[in-house]
Amino acid sequence: MQVILIQDVNNLGGVNELVTVKNGYGRNFLIPGKLAIEASPSNMKMMEEKKKQQVKKEAKLMAELNNVIAVLKDGALKIGAKTGTSGKIFGSVTSVQIARAIKEQKGYEIDRRRITIIDEVKELGTFKASIDFGNGNETEVEFEVVAE
Repeated sequence: MQVILIQDVNNLGGVNELVTVKNGYGRNFLIPGKLAIEASPSNMKMMEEKKKQQVKKEAKLMAELNNVIAVLKDGALKIGAKTGTSGKIFGSVTSVQIARAIKEQKGYEIDRRRITIIDEVKELGTFKASIDFGNGNETEVEFEVVAE
């Protein structure tokens, strides 16, 4: 029996995937549990339409993500820090400060947990941070630590 999965099912497949299962498993577990629907011609057309919509949605998200990456790479962020007389800063720059600077200076809100500072920042100067957007999309952002 062929069914189209509505939800992810462990050891079977993902959403909108056409799978072949035994008749009893499909009729007694998957279909009543709202995990799958029968693979009729009309349901197959519906699945294909959902896949097309998903591809369009992903393409739109990728275009928007590329726009965000371009804006982030355009010019260094400025982060103010209190310094001592020798030029060393009190404490260090954190991902929270970088996320706040991106929001204020570039206009995009990025979760601080997605930001990784490459080098330890304990003095004034220019440094780099990595931002992971998921699905293998990553970019490096340059930021400059200046005295307040």
